[in-house]
Amino acid sequence: MTLPSDDRLIVALDLPNALAGLELARQLGDAVSFYKIGLGMLTGGGLALANELKQEHGKRIFLDMKFFDIGATVASAVRGIAQYDLDFLTVHGDPHVVRAARDGAGGSNLKILGVTVLTSLDRGDLDDGMMQPGDITEFTLERAARALAAGADGVIASPQEAAAIRALPEAAGKLIVTPGVRPAGADLGDQKRVATPARALQDGADHIVVGRPVWQATDPRAAARAVLAEIAAV
Repeated sequence: MTLPSDDRLIVALDLPNALAGLELARQLGDAVSFYKIGLGMLTGGGLALANELKQEHGKRIFLDMKFFDIGATVASAVRGIAQYDLDFLTVHGDPHVVRAARDGAGGSNLKILGVTVLTSLDRGDLDDGMMQPGDITEFTLERAARALAAGADGVIASPQEAAAIRALPEAAGKLIVTPGVRPAGADLGDQKRVATPARALQDGADHIVVGRPVWQATDPRAAARAVLAEIAAV
């Protein structure tokens, strides 16, 4: 049986340029309906690819820019992005950044997602960055609550924090998007706080982001289908 696409799966196009991204999207075809384009492809035609996939191929687009700056600059940058009719945009979850991004998005359909703590970081990394001491989960929860209270449409967090974030009063009706998702047996790469697709969704995530396990696979379409099968079983 051929599984339909499911936009709970977001495939990260963490490739060097738009041509490589477009070729992967061609290979995946109708198996994948939602793509993430991040900073790694920004200088390789990422915005052009985002528009082509959205306007010409009907895909949903998550632009992972993680904006962080003074409020006026963030608002201006988001205002520019909002004109392209994309779906998700990330900013750092600091309240002043979220409020500025929300202002920049105006009445568009662009969803602003606040980044809590990167899934490649652990407590030692936070200590190196002089972040406040304490359990990393509690730190992530506090950042999530503050971002949502500031007006974020959702948050980015590791799957290990999804259930606790979903239980926050501020998370009612909000999105939780989890990178750091790895199918069972997959290489973790540089990710430190991970879970399987099924576990992430069971714990309250609305969307999971999968990159290398798909685009590094010998058969990316089959790899995406395997993730979709796990999602369908939840």
